[in-house]
Order: sequence, then C-alpha cells, then structure tokens
Amino acid sequence: MKLLICITGMPGSGKSIIAKAAIDLKLPVVNMGDVVREETLKRYGVIKPDLMRKVSADLRREFGNKVIAIRTLEKIKDIGDPIIVVDGVRSLEEINVFKSYGNVVIIAVHASPKTRFERIRRRGRPGDPDNWDDFWRRDLVELSFGIGDVIALADYMIVNEGSIEEAYKSAREILERLKQDVCEGKS
Repeated sequence: MKLLICITGMPGSGKSIIAKAAIDLKLPVVNMGDVVREETLKRYGVIKPDLMRKVSADLRREFGNKVIAIRTLEKIKDIGDPIIVVDGVRSLEEINVFKSYGNVVIIAVHASPKTRFERIRRRGRPGDPDNWDDFWRRDLVELSFGIGDVIALADYMIVNEGSIEEAYKSAREILERLKQDVCEGKS
C-alpha cells in the first residue's frame, strides 16, 4: 500500500519548503495546483493567479469538493514509488479521496498571518495580494475550502516563523523518518 504524504498550509506558510525537502530526498511530489493550472489554461488560455482562484472555486462548485483530489489521484496512480508527496491539500474531503488509495500522513506548515503577508509581498508573484484586505479575503477563500480542518488534524506541524533553513531541517527530519518507516514496513 502506498504512503501519501499530504502537505497543507495557508498561502505563504512555506509549503514549497517541505516539497523541496521531499524532492531532495528523491520523493515524487505531485502538486494539486497543477490540476487547477491545467484547467485554467484549458478554460482561459492563460494562467494567472486570479483566474486560478476562480477556476479552483468553479471546479469545486461544478463537480464537488473532491474534484481536484480525484484528478490529482489520476496522476498519482501512474507513479510507481511507494511514497508520494501531495502538495496543496485543502479539505478533509480531499484527504478522504487519498485515503481510498493508500495510507495518508498530513504535514501542516504554519506561519502567522503577519509573517505570511510579508512573505507574499516579498515574493511578488503576479496576482498575489499587495494589501492586507486582499490578503485577508484570499485567506477566507482558502478557509472556506476547509483547509483549517486539515491543518487542525495534521499528523505533523511545522511552525515556520524562523529561517527557511530551520523549516527545511524540520521537514527533512519528518520525511526521512516517514521514509525509514516505509522501508522497515511500519507504514
């Protein structure tokens, strides 16, 4: 049975740091956002963050809250590795889709709203909120998907208020332990 390590966290919390640690450990990473990017390109011919947020909400409204997980699972089924990292889980319904396929471990990464807002402003991605009100509205959309429930029920929590190196080290330690458990038949 596969082990699916699901990464969750609010925008700007540092999910990409956990994904980077997984890649460095030669673990395959599947990003749920790729499903949204593909659908956004199909619908609009261009990928922009505001369009991606719209498509993400539209997909859930049109096909149900599990749709992105179901489409992600189709990509996962083609991967032969015993451990797969799923980046970007946003609801318990999505977690349940992954549980239907394998064992699931949730890693949540957390940072305060103030820290995340500053990170998002510094990274300067097109479409990222540049003021507190837009940032807050974006958080409310994420929370409406149920991400807070996933964070609350995480098996591991990485608090990312310090350096990238500290978060990376914590992520790597967790991932190495999970990888070892699979090798020893514990997962």
